Amino acid sequence: MKGTHISGAGAATVVVAYLLCTYYNVIIAWAVYYLINTFRSELPWASCNNSWNTANCFSDYSSNTSRPDNNSVSPAEEYYNFNVLDRSKGIDEPGELRWQLALILLFTWILVYFSIWKGVRSSGKVVYFTATFPYIVLVILLVRGVTLPGAWKGIEYFITPRWELLYEPEVWVNAASQNFNSIGIAFGSLIAMASYNKFSNNIFRDVMSVSLLNAATSLLAGFVIFSILGYIATLQNKEVDDVVTQGPGLVFVTYPAAFNTMSVPHLWAALFFFMLLCLGLDSQFAMVEVLVTTLWDHFKGFFRSWKINREILVLLVCVVSFFLGFPHITQGGIYVFTLLDSYSSGISLMYVAFFEVIGITWIYGALRLSRNVQEMTGSKPFLFFIICWLVISPALIFAIWMFGWIKYKPVTYGKDYIYPDWAQGLGWCFALLSIMCIPIGAIQAVWTAKGDTLLQKFLQSLKSTLPEGGYGENGPPDCQNNPPDWQPQRALVTNGEMKTKV
Repeated sequence: MKGTHISGAGAATVVVAYLLCTYYNVIIAWAVYYLINTFRSELPWASCNNSWNTANCFSDYSSNTSRPDNNSVSPAEEYYNFNVLDRSKGIDEPGELRWQLALILLFTWILVYFSIWKGVRSSGKVVYFTATFPYIVLVILLVRGVTLPGAWKGIEYFITPRWELLYEPEVWVNAASQNFNSIGIAFGSLIAMASYNKFSNNIFRDVMSVSLLNAATSLLAGFVIFSILGYIATLQNKEVDDVVTQGPGLVFVTYPAAFNTMSVPHLWAALFFFMLLCLGLDSQFAMVEVLVTTLWDHFKGFFRSWKINREILVLLVCVVSFFLGFPHITQGGIYVFTLLDSYSSGISLMYVAFFEVIGITWIYGALRLSRNVQEMTGSKPFLFFIICWLVISPALIFAIWMFGWIKYKPVTYGKDYIYPDWAQGLGWCFALLSIMCIPIGAIQAVWTAKGDTLLQKFLQSLKSTLPEGGYGENGPPDCQNNPPDWQPQRALVTNGEMKTKV
C-alpha cells in the first residue's frame, strides 16, 4: 500500500519469499540425490558396508534384536549425515563444497527456469503434472502403508486428540506456522499467482477451494506419514512418540529406513522422492514468481531500457539464487540451512503477517475491501469474513506472535549442537532483512507525505492512497485491452492486492 505506514509489509513479504527460495531448492537437490541413488542395485542407505559408515552403524532394528549400545545409529541416518551432507562438526567448519550437490542444484534451477520463464503460460502447464502426480503417489503410499503391520498404531496416534496440549502456546505457534507455510500465507505466492486472474474472478470460490483442498491434503499426508511411523514403531518395538522426528530427518532418514524393510524398496523409494521433487518444484515456482513479478511490475521501464525482457530477468534471478545456495551445500551447509530457515521465515513470518492484515483491513479498510469484492464478484462477502478481517485475524496473529517471542529459544541443530553467539547474531541479521522493511517503509511514508508539520505528515501517511474503485466489471483501465504478453499485476483490492502488498 504505497505511501502508508504499512508500505514496507509488501517488501518484507518479498524478502521472506526470496530468502526461502534461495535454500528451498537445496531440499529439492537432496531429494534428487536420493532419487538418483534409488537406481543402484542396492540402496546405499540399506547397509553398514559403505565407506562412510562408522563403527556405530547398526542395521538390524527388528523387534527381536536390541541395539548394541546407546550410540548406535541406523545406516539411513549415517547415509544422510556422512554421505549426502558430509557434515562437519559445526557452522564454523564450512569445509568443502559438495560438488555432487552443486551439480544437482544447478539441474533443479534449470528445471525451475524453464518452467516459469514464460510466466503462468509455461508454469501453468507444468503444474498440471507436478500438482496432480503427488496425489497419485500419496494414495499409493497410503494403500501400502495401511497394509503394513502396526500401521493402525500410528494412525490411532495421529487421530487421537491430546487436549492437554492446547494449554501450551508452542502448539498454537507451530500450528499457525504449519498453516502459513502449507497455504503460503505472508509469503506472497498466493498474491503473485492471484494477480494473473481476471478482475471478475470469483475470489470467494478460490479462497474456499484452496483452504479446503489444503486441509484435505494435510489429512491425507498425515495418514500416509503416521501409518508408516506406526509400522516403524512396531518393527523396533517402540512407541510412536519415540520414532517421530521433525525437519529433514523425517523425510531423509525415517522414510528411507522404512523403505529398506519393505518389499521392492527401490520402487517405493523412487516414487517417494520423485513425489518430493514435484512438490518442491510447485512451491519453488510460486516463490520465484513472487520476486520476478515484483521486480517486473515495479522496474519494467528500467529493464526495458536495458533490453532485459522477462525471460532474461527470470534467468538472472535463477542464476543469483543458484550461487546463494552454495553456503548450504558445503560440509557445514546444514548448519547454515537450519539457521537461515529458523530466522528468515520462522521468526519474522507472524510479524509480517500481522502488519499485512492491519494494512489491508484497518488502513485500506475492511468495508472498502468488502465493496471491492462485491464489485469483482457481484456479491458482498459474509459478515463473518469482515469480522475476521477486522478483529479475529489480527488478534490471533498478534497473540501467536507474542507467544513466539515469550517462548523464544536460541536455534539449535539436533539435540546436541548449540550455535555460537556470532552465528545466532547472523541469524538475527537474516530476520532483520524482512523485519526492518516495515519501519523503514513507515519512515519513508511519513517523510514523503503531504503536510506542513510532522503530525500532519504522520496522519496523512495513515490514509490509503489507493482509489475507491467503481471501474465496472472490466476492472481498472490498466487491466483492460492488454496485449497477449502483458504481465498483469492486479487481481484483488480494487487496483489490486498485488499493489497493496508490493
